[in-house]
Order: sequence, then structure tokens, then C-alpha cells
Amino acid sequence: MNGYYSRKLHSLLGIIPLGAFFVEHLLTNYQAFERGKEGFDSAVNFLNSMPLVFFLELFLIWLPLLYHGVYGLYIAYQAKNNVGHYNYSRNIRFTLQRITGVLTFVFVIWHMYDTRFQVAIGQITHEQLGGVMHEMVTNPLIFALYVIGIISASFHFTNGLWAFMVSWGITVGPRAQRISSYICMGLFVIMSVMFIMALTAFRGSEFQEVSAIGEVIQTVLS
Repeated sequence: MNGYYSRKLHSLLGIIPLGAFFVEHLLTNYQAFERGKEGFDSAVNFLNSMPLVFFLELFLIWLPLLYHGVYGLYIAYQAKNNVGHYNYSRNIRFTLQRITGVLTFVFVIWHMYDTRFQVAIGQITHEQLGGVMHEMVTNPLIFALYVIGIISASFHFTNGLWAFMVSWGITVGPRAQRISSYICMGLFVIMSVMFIMALTAFRGSEFQEVSAIGEVIQTVLS
């Protein structure tokens, strides 16, 4: 029974609150494409001006992320993938969910280290995050890795949302599950495209910071 409840908690945290954080992160970053540097900076400043923001992030992002990520790695390690024997949709999605889960966890740690952690230790400010992203994504290799990370994270969330609705009894029956599958995969495409559009916007010259910021990023990446 402990394993049952652990998996239920893992599933729940993946949607609430981590799914909400993922959507918020998408909308914040999309401001870089829609409104440029001014819009992105405004969105970042709004989030960081919220009262008790440290505790909100601790209890709604970092601790849930730690549990969901570490326990997810355990699930992926124990998983018995049957794609080679039963090559049908659910088994393929089951396998992709585990693979993208590992990729997403690694990507999130990398991304957070280069951004939020650097803010926390005083290497950069919130106002310089756009410049940080510019320095990273103008590197073709890092841009490609970010695209892989973004697509992995978007699939893991949207496919996880579909699995969540099935396992929690929200979508009951083949028809409801098929329709929700189409909706979630459509959401996957939309979110991936929006994230990539934001990445492309960060490559613009308006996000270019002074050379000192570039030196910080080079130090972080080295």
C-alpha cells in the first residue's frame, strides 16, 4: 500500500503544483517573444515581488520537484517496458514518459542552476536573466540541447496529464481516454512551439547584456 500512495503522490505533484509551475514558466518566458525584453522583465519582476515568494517556491516548486524527480527516477529504474513485445500506443507512451522524465529532470536541474541558483548566490540579478538566456541560446549546441529539454518536458507534462486523468478516474472509458489523448497531444505541440518561440526571442539583440554578464555565463558553463 505504501507504494500505491507514493505513486499517487508522485502523480498528483506532477500536475499540482508542478504542472501549474510549468505553465506559469511557459507564459512568463513567452513574454520574451510577445513583448520583448521589457515584457519578460516585467513578468519576472511581478513573480518575484509576490509576498513570501521564497516559501512559495520552496513548498510549491522545490520540494515537490525533488520528490517527483527522485521518485520518478526510481519508477523509471523499476519500470518493465514491453514495447518490443507489445508495440501499441500505451506501451510506447509509457516508455516515452519514463525517458522524457529522466531527460526533463536533468534539464530542469541544469536550467535552474544557470538561472535561479545564480540569482540566489548573487552572481546575477533578476533583471539580467534575459541576458543570461541570450548568452546561452546563442550557442548552437546549447540551443539544440534546450530544444530537446523543452520538448521532453512538454511531452512529459502533457502525457502525464493524460495518465493522471486516467489513473484518478477523471476520464473513464475508451472514448473519453481517446479524446483526452488528442487534447493532451495537441497541448504538447502548442506548448513546445511556444517554448521554442520564446527561446528564439532570447537570441535577439535586445537581450544582449554587457560583456561582464557573458563572462559570468562562461564561468558557469565551463
